[in-house]
Amino acid sequence: MTGAVPGADRASRRAPRSGPTGSIALRSAAFNLAFYLTLVLYLLVALAALPFPRHAMLGVAKSWGRTNLRLLRAICGIEVEWRGLDKIPHGPLIVASKHQSVWETFALLPLFADPTFIVKRELMWLPVFGWYMWKADMIPVDRGARSQALADMTVRARIELDRDRQIIIFPEGTRRAPGAEPAYKFGVAHLYGETGAACLPVALNSGLVWPRRSFRRHPGIVRVEILDPIPPGLDKKEFLDRLQRELEAATARLIAEGSRVPEGKPD
Repeated sequence: MTGAVPGADRASRRAPRSGPTGSIALRSAAFNLAFYLTLVLYLLVALAALPFPRHAMLGVAKSWGRTNLRLLRAICGIEVEWRGLDKIPHGPLIVASKHQSVWETFALLPLFADPTFIVKRELMWLPVFGWYMWKADMIPVDRGARSQALADMTVRARIELDRDRQIIIFPEGTRRAPGAEPAYKFGVAHLYGETGAACLPVALNSGLVWPRRSFRRHPGIVRVEILDPIPPGLDKKEFLDRLQRELEAATARLIAEGSRVPEGKPD
């Protein structure tokens, strides 16, 4: 396991905490305020990391991710159950994660030694925030460029993998609601086939407690399952079929687990 998360070396068996008293709406509003205030604070702290190598910026980002997890637990009663962290290999890796919520954009960072995201090129143009993404060597993609975008992404990915980094990619490209029909893009298969790196699938059910396009944060447990790495060398189509099959099956199990208890039930 790399990039250890405190207390995450075993699956949590505790029942979810109820969190502070008050309605979900009030707790969600309190968390959102704390989330954005914390973001501003970390953006200011990150200014001091700009003159240093990218690891300093990534350290700030990982700390921000851990702080958000603590805020979710304290304010909203949202716990995390990590499964299969011992399956995370060392060294260069493609991490293919389900994407249901904003949650995984910060929560996955502390799991890896030297992570980078595949991101929309437009995010790199944002004032301040974009500077930090450049400093952390995130991999921008111009989605409008189509085949050229794949070629450019592959060149950058090879550079980052040669530096023993872990590339986090959301195979569907955007957030999908729990239970929605899968919509995997070919980009992840192209990346896998052209770089020769192993792929680590990550299933989760974050959308049950942090729904997309909603300000509500429902008390419950985010379950994250690290699946067995897919070794390099498969045909691109064979790889994509296997990734989708295994990732969707694991995600469906996690969603079913979360749906059997009143974790995300609105008040």
